[in-house]
Amino acid sequence: MRAVDGSKRKNRRAKILKLAKGFKGDRKSNFKPAKDAVVKALDHAYSGRKLKKRDYRSLWIARINAAVRTEGMSYSRFIDGLSKAGVTLNRKALSNMAIEDPVAFKAVIEVAKNAVKA
Repeated sequence: MRAVDGSKRKNRRAKILKLAKGFKGDRKSNFKPAKDAVVKALDHAYSGRKLKKRDYRSLWIARINAAVRTEGMSYSRFIDGLSKAGVTLNRKALSNMAIEDPVAFKAVIEVAKNAVKA
């Protein structure tokens, strides 16, 4: 015998349709299109969480680069100078410093410049 109206089947379908809430057309109310849409949406959500990390890092690098260039230095030389000087600030902290505390950031740039010269 094949169960077509059992609670397991209903619960499984209800779970998928709940995840499809907010979708357009058949994708929100019919099980088969909703299931396909939900699988795709969850896949995109997973990869999006990985891409978000890359996007933020590139944003921080762009901000640092812009701030460093105003002082006549390139991003790569700045990072090289920091590593030679033994400064272990991450890019997020450097980006925030460049925006919120330009005076302190200029001091960090000077440290990097001196380390590159030496």
